Amino acid sequence: MAKSKTSASFAACPCVGATLDKLIQPALLAVLAQGPLHGYELTKRIGEIPGFLDEQPDISGIYRLLKSLESRGMVISDWETLKGERAKRIFTLTDNGRRCLENWHETLSRHRKAIDALLKAVQKSIE
Repeated sequence: MAKSKTSASFAACPCVGATLDKLIQPALLAVLAQGPLHGYELTKRIGEIPGFLDEQPDISGIYRLLKSLESRGMVISDWETLKGERAKRIFTLTDNGRRCLENWHETLSRHRKAIDALLKAVQKSIE
């Protein structure tokens, strides 16, 4: 069996997982489904999801996505101010956001079946 090779020529290639950041939206929705959070904590929890290889996503990208999701009615936000602390914007999943997450579940399940079939074909090809 051939070992996986990652070199400079493959650094930006999708074959090393460079496009997995496209899954940030369902990850963000899944984390918010557990309860309201501020952006920094969201970023931290997304980074703990195994598929993200223990890497924290870009915080500015998370805030851009949250703004987009809020404009689409998927999340709402409000300011939390605690005495002696900086104000934090807290994000909460809406019913539309929950439906979007359910759609993601269906979509990812379909893609997983296709990926499993493709993985078997690739495995046969490299054996």
